[in-house]
Amino acid sequence: MAKNNSLQENLSRRFRRLLSQDPNGVPPWLPIVAEGDKPGLFLPSDAPWIVHADFGTLVGGIRALLMQALHPGSLTGVKNHSRYQQDPLGRLAGTIRWLTVTTFGSVDAVAGEAARVNRMHQRVTGEYQTGAGELKSYRAADEDLLLWVHIAFMESFLVAHQFYSAQPIPSGDAATGADNYVGQWSRSVEPLGLTNVPMTEAELEKLIAEIYQSGQLSKTPDTESVIKFIQYPPLPATAKPVYRLLFEAAVVSLRPEFRELLGLKAKSRWLIIPITRAVLKIMRWAIGPESPIEDAARARLIRARVWSPK
Repeated sequence: MAKNNSLQENLSRRFRRLLSQDPNGVPPWLPIVAEGDKPGLFLPSDAPWIVHADFGTLVGGIRALLMQALHPGSLTGVKNHSRYQQDPLGRLAGTIRWLTVTTFGSVDAVAGEAARVNRMHQRVTGEYQTGAGELKSYRAADEDLLLWVHIAFMESFLVAHQFYSAQPIPSGDAATGADNYVGQWSRSVEPLGLTNVPMTEAELEKLIAEIYQSGQLSKTPDTESVIKFIQYPPLPATAKPVYRLLFEAAVVSLRPEFRELLGLKAKSRWLIIPITRAVLKIMRWAIGPESPIEDAARARLIRARVWSPK
């Protein structure tokens, strides 16, 4: 496997320290991904592995937060039951942990991570105001909220990859790369109790349109403050310029009607898209080819005898 040079390793450690909040730059979930000798949900040749290992996820993660903020139920849950203002990087690390373990971990690790998330969801309850001004009770485990969070996440990572990555998503005999990603990533939410989900890109787009047209998405008094926090999080000074570009890249990739609901305006596509692609490419080179998470996952798959390097 390719190795980082000393400069790349230093930058890689700093990058991992920022995302994982571990002072040594070693993600706490690395042992969870590495342990055991069982397969996971995906192989290195599968669409979710390829998409989530790509740096387009840096845009996709921001875009997913913006998409989730469109639903007043998920917005209220985040506002009232998360530590996003007190510890935004800690909350980000929790989301990265779920994504990483579910994508690269063993079936046992995925089950354990799903149990952790389900326990957290049990504590998230309350009321939110719908777009029609009615008060509605909610639980984070409600199927409609789980479904919106799932499709907002999935569509965001897919669109970010399509916009900003040069790496193609593998296609199947009768499926496009996008269909492969949507269908394969649907397995990730089964342990969370969600089974009736889109299986193709067309089904995903149709469902998002139906939810929008039904009036479930709306702007609330809390929307502006949450969006402002997503736009200007308390990051280290060295990370702010890059984050600002990634935020603008996320906004560019949103549907116009969603930007309008969120009160956001897109910069010029002809400028943002090529600059973002170039910056992500430079970041990938600077951080180097090594990926401790992927290396650990591949080693486990070799032990499980379900995959071998070409």
